[in-house]
Amino acid sequence: MTYSVESIARSLATGAVIPYLGPDMLSLCGDATVPGTPLALAEAMTARVSVPHKIRKRLTQAAQFIENFKHRKSVVHLMNEAFATVPTPSALHLALAASGAGLWVDTWYDDTFAAALALTPGNWVQVQGLSQSEHFGHWTGVYASDGTAVAELASDPGRLLYKPLGSHSPAGNYLVSDSDYVEVLTEIDIQTPIPAAVQAWRSGRNFLFLGCRFDDQLTRCFARQIMKRSSDRHWAVLPNEPTRMEARFLQEQNITRMAMPLAEFANLLVPALQPVVTI
Repeated sequence: MTYSVESIARSLATGAVIPYLGPDMLSLCGDATVPGTPLALAEAMTARVSVPHKIRKRLTQAAQFIENFKHRKSVVHLMNEAFATVPTPSALHLALAASGAGLWVDTWYDDTFAAALALTPGNWVQVQGLSQSEHFGHWTGVYASDGTAVAELASDPGRLLYKPLGSHSPAGNYLVSDSDYVEVLTEIDIQTPIPAAVQAWRSGRNFLFLGCRFDDQLTRCFARQIMKRSSDRHWAVLPNEPTRMEARFLQEQNITRMAMPLAEFANLLVPALQPVVTI
């Protein structure tokens, strides 16, 4: 074993580890009714709007079809409906929010982790990816912990929640259609869409991937670019056997796989983090 949960917890407490959260974090929330996978989200959207059968289960393509043949506002409306409820944060959400981490990366559209941060003392700032179709020339939106829009992200903003794909709250910003991703991927190699404060904080730090899969080119690309110029040692909780491309990505990025269910890891990490926060 090349890691220990206790050592990861200690590094979280000092801010040396950046939690990187994926959609499967919702599996820890007992009352989650929002879509917890790209497939579930695609099915929720296409249950409301008819799209060609061959793309009904392909999220970015289905969203693009709706954007092209309905309107961008239709995509935003469907996304707002899908993520209207806020699941009760799990013990892991709360423990991570109360840890010493200074940056959290959350790559799904729900408001669960923001709700966890709201239950901890002190202010924090949220920065979200923006669709170029709605905010041409602006890559991110910045919001105070009370949801108020902030004109510019400070170079040292304090505790920072980074939502690269956008989020339901407070303004319904979403990267979800093919065109959304094309715009970002055109620039992400030179880091333009990634806030300078995120680039500065990640330097020399480790990432802890929770609730993520890397079996899709988009998820690998975002993770690779957000990790750029960070430490050379990271961890990911991946209970399922990696695909060939996932295994290659883990090796390339020096990510140690922790082959256990996320709930099992949560049961180990939460007691190791101090203080343990409950609701």
